[in-house]
Amino acid sequence: MDPSTIGLISLALMILLIQLGIHIALVLLVLSFVATWMIRGNIDVAGSLLAKAVETSLQSYSFGVIPLFVAMGLLISVSGVGRDTFDVAGRAFRRVAGGLGMATVAANAVFAAINGSSIASASVFTKLAVPELMRQGYTPRFSVGVVAGSSVLGMLIPPSLLLIFFGIIAEVSIGDLFTAGILPGLLLAGAFMLVIKLLIRINPGLVQSEQMASAPDSDTTLGKALLKLLPIASLIVIVLGGIYGGVFTPVEAGGVGALAALILAALKRRLTLRGLWHVLTETGYVTASISALIIAAHMYANMLALSRLPNLLGNWFAEAEFSFAVLLLIYLVAILLLGTILDAISIILILLPLVQPIMMAQGVDMVWFGIVTIIAVEIGLLTPPLGLAVFVIKTNLNDPDISLNDIFLGTMPFALTMLFVLALIVMFPIITLALV
Repeated sequence: MDPSTIGLISLALMILLIQLGIHIALVLLVLSFVATWMIRGNIDVAGSLLAKAVETSLQSYSFGVIPLFVAMGLLISVSGVGRDTFDVAGRAFRRVAGGLGMATVAANAVFAAINGSSIASASVFTKLAVPELMRQGYTPRFSVGVVAGSSVLGMLIPPSLLLIFFGIIAEVSIGDLFTAGILPGLLLAGAFMLVIKLLIRINPGLVQSEQMASAPDSDTTLGKALLKLLPIASLIVIVLGGIYGGVFTPVEAGGVGALAALILAALKRRLTLRGLWHVLTETGYVTASISALIIAAHMYANMLALSRLPNLLGNWFAEAEFSFAVLLLIYLVAILLLGTILDAISIILILLPLVQPIMMAQGVDMVWFGIVTIIAVEIGLLTPPLGLAVFVIKTNLNDPDISLNDIFLGTMPFALTMLFVLALIVMFPIITLALV
């Protein structure tokens, strides 16, 4: 059988098996191993490539950033910083129509800068923001929608685990990706706030219940608010300021951030010995899972190189004389379609090794391409039938009166807003690259 045909069959089987619920690392490893065996006709070659993938894929210095930022994010989650951030943001927006919704977006943006995970943001703010939004008279659909929509900021505003993962797989500077994510992340947060304001003005019924309670005046003084914000701001300055100021590398920033988060959690008396053990074991679980994914990704990339499938696709696109705009559109549509059935990491693992050689041949800036990819992939967190962020919210909410359909409908304005911001970043790359 032709190697490219074997590669295509393997790709189709990967999507099918992942959709059936089999772990993506297992799928990539097994199918890549079998496909390599079939292409070379020698099981020893497949075994050698697998051993090489295991040996070399985790030796990169940049890999050390993963367990450190995971530990930092988990320590921040148990320290109560999420609630402090939400309280301060609520005070800042308390006199604005739709202010609590905007406060949720603002708090998620700040929390993203010290947590790095959309799923963690969705989990934390489901418990913090949704009950308070509904108590103040916002509709359940809007309440869960604004939390789901703003939670995606966690994978764009640095330090983002998805940006780290993209950087390792694509061999792109993680520091440059962090820098490039700042302006798009702030732009997306601002666009979310604008959408909330427009929804209230155009159709208040989508946002407010018939009996809309007025937001109570906060008893938090400006001094208390600044005091609550001080630990959060300090951590952001230490980690991101250190990276952008050239004081230390992203890996070193992860170590400093994890230590600072540990001190913060201890000072706030939110971290018990049992809680610390949970943080450490959870960090181990997440790191081990990501390690398996990275090993599988390297094996998959080796298989694709042997199958010559990326070269075949590149030649086909060249013969078809597609413009770069058409190529990019095809890629983004593929991401959006896969986003309805696969999670973010699966999409990156499957598509990036296929598309990266084609994009590099076009002279594409891979930092800009990474941000475009992350935004497109994040839209999948909000779209049915998978919508991972939606399922996380449903699980944490535990409210039978709010269905999955309600959450998906509530996220639609935010998913459309993300499409608009994605279009802006595609048309104006300077938004991404201005700070790099």
